[in-house]
Amino acid sequence: MILIAGRQVNPSTLVAEWGLNAVQRETVRIMAASQEVFEYPSPELLQFELKMRDHLVRSALALNSSGLAFSTFENSRCNELYWNRTELGGFRLRQGVPPSQGIINIFQEGRKYATECATAMVIILYHAVLQSIRLPDFERMFADILLYDWRYDQDLDLQTNRTNTFLPGDILYFANPDYNPETPQWQGENVVDLGRGLYYGHGAGIRTADSLINFLNEERRMGAMRSAYLVHQATRPGFAYLFPYNNSRPGVGISPQSMHSGGPITVQIGSRSWEW
Repeated sequence: MILIAGRQVNPSTLVAEWGLNAVQRETVRIMAASQEVFEYPSPELLQFELKMRDHLVRSALALNSSGLAFSTFENSRCNELYWNRTELGGFRLRQGVPPSQGIINIFQEGRKYATECATAMVIILYHAVLQSIRLPDFERMFADILLYDWRYDQDLDLQTNRTNTFLPGDILYFANPDYNPETPQWQGENVVDLGRGLYYGHGAGIRTADSLINFLNEERRMGAMRSAYLVHQATRPGFAYLFPYNNSRPGVGISPQSMHSGGPITVQIGSRSWEW
C-alpha cells in the first residue's frame, strides 16, 4: 500500500501523471500490492525515491559492464591515480581527488579495479547517490570515501530491515550456509534487485534467483545438504535523509560524459533479452 499525506494512492494514477519508466512502474506496482505500508509525507519524496531507485538499477547495470574484476581483498587492485589501496585491500580516496571523480573512474576504467561483492554494492550506492543529489553536496558529504566491504559513509544512511517486499534498487543477500570453507567468498552473494526477476551480483553477473542459487550451490562443501537461499531482508539508502539534497533532475552538475546514459540498456541472457 502507498500512502501520500495519509491518503492511499492508486499506482496507475502515478504512472499516468508522472510518466514513470519501467523500473519505476514496477516499483509502485509492487508497493501498492504489498501488505506493507509505504508512507510519504509528500509526493516529492516518493518521486525522489523512484528516481534514485532507477539510478541504483542503472548503476548496477553499468558496473556489470565496466570491466571491474572479482577478487578477494588479498588480490584487490585499484587505479592509484584516484585511490590508495589499504593494507586490508580496501580503497581510500587519494587526497585532492574529488569523490565524484573517484567513483566515476571505477565505471570508466573498471579493468583497473578488482574487489569483492560487498564493496561493489557500496560503489553502486555512491554512484546512484551522485546522480540523485546536488554535486557540491556530494563532494562535501563524501569527502573521505573508504571502499572496503560494508564500510560506508554515514550520510548514505543505509538501513537493513526484514521484509518480504523486494523492490527494484534494493540490495539483497543470497546466503550459502554450507559454503566450501576453502572459498569463503562464496558464503553468500550481495545483489541489486534489477526488477523483472533479475539480480546483479558482482562475481556472479546478472541472473535470475534460481540461477544465483544454483551458482552458489556449486560452491558448497562436500556433503552439503542445505541449499543457498534469498534472505528476507533489504538494504536501502536513506531516501528521506538524502531528499533535501535532491538535484531535481538526473545529472544536474555532472557532465554527460561522466555518467552512463539515461537511455535504454539491453541485457542478453541466453536466448532472452531485457531492456531498461
